[in-house]
Amino acid sequence: MSTQASTSVAVNEARGRRSTEDVENPKIHFRVCRFIIETGVKLGMRSVPMATACVLYHRFFQSASLQVYEPYLVAMSAIYLAGKVEEQHLRTRDIINVCHRYFHPDSEALELDGKFWELRDSIVQCELLILRQLNFQVSFEHPHRYLLHYLLSVRSLLNRHAWSRTPIAETALAVLKDSYHGSVCVRHKPQHLALTSLYLALQTYGVQLPRGEREWWQVVCAEITKAQIETIMSELLQLYDMEAKCT
Repeated sequence: MSTQASTSVAVNEARGRRSTEDVENPKIHFRVCRFIIETGVKLGMRSVPMATACVLYHRFFQSASLQVYEPYLVAMSAIYLAGKVEEQHLRTRDIINVCHRYFHPDSEALELDGKFWELRDSIVQCELLILRQLNFQVSFEHPHRYLLHYLLSVRSLLNRHAWSRTPIAETALAVLKDSYHGSVCVRHKPQHLALTSLYLALQTYGVQLPRGEREWWQVVCAEITKAQIETIMSELLQLYDMEAKCT
């Protein structure tokens, strides 16, 4: 085989691998972030620490490969580190036992043997790896406070009965929480993600807000455009399609 032909075959194989990774990697990340959130709930983590854990995970894999690093170990370390960052400290023993029970629901807690200490050391070492990979920039601005502000603004535009009979706030918060299953949470500004979560919630229930010279979303967040809202909303809806594929 000629050098040119060999190069062509290698390029085509590389493209094939990238195509497969483009399909499979988002599924893996979705499942792992679902693991982070479900494990976080069992550990009693608050919403923001859980969000930080997911962001740490996504930020890490923006520049790291799934072929090199075990995603669930990174996830466990992200949970451990997020607890420190958000001042909700978690014991490694609790993290290990809850994660072990996640994969082995009928098993007992791990004994404090060599296997346990090896896993604990792996979590601590991976935590240091995440810190270095992210250049120790592990404090993030989350969309939650923006969403609260936007909800109060929208509530003031609706009459009390219209607000009370539709779960706008609950739906917007659920959409925001679901956004952490994918990298949409690290690709967009937190205020844009918060507004789009609210926009999608309003669209879901067909709630129309009074119109003035500007759209309501222009009033509460002047810097966002309709195209940006539609882009983020499309990415959020893709996550729900992903959920169906990952069940």
